[in-house]
Amino acid sequence: MPRIAVSGHRGLSEATARLIEQAIRDLLTNTTGTVVGLTCLADGADQIFARVVLDHGGTIEAIIPATKYRQELPEAFHDEYDRLLSSASSVHALDFVESDSEAHMAASTHMLDQADELWAVWDGQPARGYGGTADVVSHARQAGTPVHVIWPEGAQRD
Repeated sequence: MPRIAVSGHRGLSEATARLIEQAIRDLLTNTTGTVVGLTCLADGADQIFARVVLDHGGTIEAIIPATKYRQELPEAFHDEYDRLLSSASSVHALDFVESDSEAHMAASTHMLDQADELWAVWDGQPARGYGGTADVVSHARQAGTPVHVIWPEGAQRD
């Protein structure tokens, strides 16, 4: 049972989100065993990954970085966050209150500690702030966790 963590960009355009969703679907089709997806359920790559894992018959485990995490997500994604969170087989809530970069990186580190590999929805650019996807990829590589970068042709980031 592969345990796959996800880290990726937020604020994706509809067209880029569709490309990423298809790329994740394709990867899961070629994955052996029932997948356990580890995710913080942020808007963008995290929610796309969680939906696809569930559609594929896998399970998700949610990592909640902070008490105020949900309220700091864009309001348009709260319903999907709630739906996916209620579908999680387990929830790992960290002790942070504020949903800041320190909490986000701690959640990513916690997630990677439990993962066999990382799927990074990443354009290959440096992180825009501490705890971004580039930092998570760097941490995974330093820890020896295999990283699979997902950035399909035609994908764009604001």
